[in-house]
Amino acid sequence: MVTTTDTNQLADVYFSDEGPVRHLHLDSIWIQGSMLIDSPQVLVHQYIQRMMAWLLFVEPASVPRRQAMQLGLGAGSLTKFCSKVLRMQTVAIEINPKVLVACRGWFKLPPDNARMRVLLADAAQEIRDPQWFGRIDALQVDLYDHEAAAPVLDSEDFYADCRRLLTDDGCLTVNLFGRSSS
Repeated sequence: MVTTTDTNQLADVYFSDEGPVRHLHLDSIWIQGSMLIDSPQVLVHQYIQRMMAWLLFVEPASVPRRQAMQLGLGAGSLTKFCSKVLRMQTVAIEINPKVLVACRGWFKLPPDNARMRVLLADAAQEIRDPQWFGRIDALQVDLYDHEAAAPVLDSEDFYADCRRLLTDDGCLTVNLFGRSSS
């Protein structure tokens, strides 16, 4: 597992524009996230929209009082949407500082503020910090490397750690895209 001090092992970040859409890439052709250039809060991809399914289980009026956490920043779509559109307290955990720089420079992710922040950390380690236990209402896991073959954290222990973060009525959504049949 790569730690935040092993930055030379982390993928370089590139972006490409396709008409009105900007894509984020990590050392490959695989798209790690996208943004409508003129509407940066819109959730472009269906899988990202589906990661908001937890909204079906909560009272709409309660959403701004809730806490969201994203494991993996990607193009910052979920982070921007939860913070700006839903007005939730939002924290994202990202291991690759190059991804954060790209999001701030090219994907309109605002600087950390009272409602939103990004922590540069290894998600597997950060979610073991007791400060998060029982505080997260919406945990969104989207952890892929440059090969985009399968989630990079996908063990029973990892999901047990995720469960500890959730409030009693908290919800976990996971991007399970992969090139294998599992």
